[in-house]
Amino acid sequence: MDVTELAQAAADRDHGTGLQAVAALRALLEELEAVHVTNARASGWSWEQIADALGVRRQTAHRKHARRIGR
Repeated sequence: MDVTELAQAAADRDHGTGLQAVAALRALLEELEAVHVTNARASGWSWEQIADALGVRRQTAHRKHARRIGR
């Protein structure tokens, strides 16, 4: 399913379909966030810059991503 189909499924009246779509969208967003954080760090962005862009505290961004990217 593509993103548009997932968004439509998330609005489905069937709770099972909607919840499955929400879970799939959440997984996709987590993957996209990880890719962008990795790329930002590789480009020299600080944890503070990344956190500001994500709308979270620096410690939150670091805790969530640092181990995965080794920084």
